[in-house]
Amino acid sequence: MKIIRILSRIIISLVFIFSGVVKAIDPLGSAYKFHDYFQAFHLGFLNNLSLPLSILLCTAEFIAGFSLLTGFRQKTGILGVFILLVIFTPLTFMLALTNPVSDCGCFGDAIHLTNWQTFGKNIVLVSLLIVLYTGTNQIRSIQGKTTEWIIIIITTVIFVIFSLANLRYLPVIDFLPYKSGVKIADKMITPDGVPGDEYSTTFIYEKNGVKKDFNINNYPADDSTWKFVDQKSVLIKKGYKPPIHDFIITALNGEDLTQNILSYSGYSVLMITKKLSEAGQRSLSEGFKLGNYCVSNGINFYILTSSGTDEVKSYENGLNFCSADETTLKTMVRANPGYILLKDGIIIKKWSWANVPEPEWFGKLNIQR
Repeated sequence: MKIIRILSRIIISLVFIFSGVVKAIDPLGSAYKFHDYFQAFHLGFLNNLSLPLSILLCTAEFIAGFSLLTGFRQKTGILGVFILLVIFTPLTFMLALTNPVSDCGCFGDAIHLTNWQTFGKNIVLVSLLIVLYTGTNQIRSIQGKTTEWIIIIITTVIFVIFSLANLRYLPVIDFLPYKSGVKIADKMITPDGVPGDEYSTTFIYEKNGVKKDFNINNYPADDSTWKFVDQKSVLIKKGYKPPIHDFIITALNGEDLTQNILSYSGYSVLMITKKLSEAGQRSLSEGFKLGNYCVSNGINFYILTSSGTDEVKSYENGLNFCSADETTLKTMVRANPGYILLKDGIIIKKWSWANVPEPEWFGKLNIQR
């Protein structure tokens, strides 16, 4: 039984540590997931808590796992795991039944699980926790209560700083499709022979006031006495979806610039601000300054945003403002504003507003080329 408890302890601790670390690497991604859940459950008034909750959750998961693995304040770690599982196991079961958001986000963007898979994972963890709990009376302090608490507090502070650093300067590991070195066009291709989504389509026709459902094999295509009313398609089998499937950039006049940007052989800088109103005015001003410098030095510069036309026009300054889907922009770079340097459609480098190089750095690119 002792060996089983040790294995249970190791498994639970590693799962919680991993879950906490991948969320801390991308705290903004976890905040977006909280936002999605708040929207799905009509709790939009909690949106401002998305980021604090993201950092709180990843810290709680990591510290609970750290406590279990190291043995420092192990009973407190067991309590932390218990509280988290009591909250999230019923929640994931409800999510599995209703599926308001397809990916739970429990492992960030490092590993994607369905809601049912997440619920199953939690059931396994609950079972292991029960095994672990049977041995709590045998747990003893390793370094003394005060020393262990100091270690836990210091570890917590370091972990929060790590999370905040990833928030400010972009994730230290990029789990998203738009990584440095990626040729965007290549990630938009569906390989030959790979099946796509399969749908069951129902055609609704009406005759003599009576509506009837037909499928693709028996609908009355050649019978003019039937009048078409409606068509419904239901996804029955999910097929392959390219890693990048929603990269569409349009100018304010509606012109599609996607291929122009991806096929350009020189350097292009994409300034990405999902919402202009949510970006700091100083950061925007610095971005516009960089844009003017790039344009004057022969480097294409595009400002990508999902803000409405009226809002964009209030910022018009001679630079190329373009429209893109908000979710796409969030996926491209975890910053507002953030920057992507492209050459031949390949992502050369990414920055947040906090560590983007000075304009002169970009001026040297054409000289190096």
